[in-house]
Amino acid sequence: MGIRENLLTVYKKIKLAAKKSGRNPEVIKIVAVTKTISPQTIQEAINEGLTTFGENKVQELLAKQPLLPPGIEWHMIGHLQTNKVKNIVGKVKLIHSLDRYSLAQEINRWALKKSTKVNVLVQVNVSGEPSKHGLAPVELTGFLDEVAHLPGLQILGLMAMAPQTDNPEETRPVFRKLRVLAENSSKNRPGLALVYLSMGMSNDYEVAVEEGANIVRIGSAIFSA
Repeated sequence: MGIRENLLTVYKKIKLAAKKSGRNPEVIKIVAVTKTISPQTIQEAINEGLTTFGENKVQELLAKQPLLPPGIEWHMIGHLQTNKVKNIVGKVKLIHSLDRYSLAQEINRWALKKSTKVNVLVQVNVSGEPSKHGLAPVELTGFLDEVAHLPGLQILGLMAMAPQTDNPEETRPVFRKLRVLAENSSKNRPGLALVYLSMGMSNDYEVAVEEGANIVRIGSAIFSA
């Protein structure tokens, strides 16, 4: 199977998962994860109608971006080091991995320096796995209040990664908890609209959509032969 056939399968599964939970499948954005994927293969995906791509590493994003059409949308989805922030501010539509205050400060500093505003998602380590980055759920409320005064940041939602498992149903509690965290965090904060939930990858995106994801990060389900 090629990219076209893979995409048809992904679209079909998203549509079914959205309808199962009474949602409109058209509001769900696919971020095609292009880690280790060549610019030529990414161009094939563009030719099939994909417009949004996510990179885990800044250096990979910067190397591929000039080789591909300027109209596509790039997201930074991997762990972001503070010393790399200056390289991507103004070059990505959305940073999914804001996970600490020092990073928020650095993004804000470069946003102001470049006279722009940076769209970010706050990464939450819902599962509590030591191997994953992100705030503990109990830290989220305080963190949102802390970064609220940084004028260069636009907090648009939350991101989480579920544990790797052979049974996607086991990820459901993680996705459900992230949705509830977003709903509760938005209450009593009129200036905060957590409109995006970035959750779900190739092995569990259907469950994520059922639980409220409107951004799914899909790599192997699109690009695997």
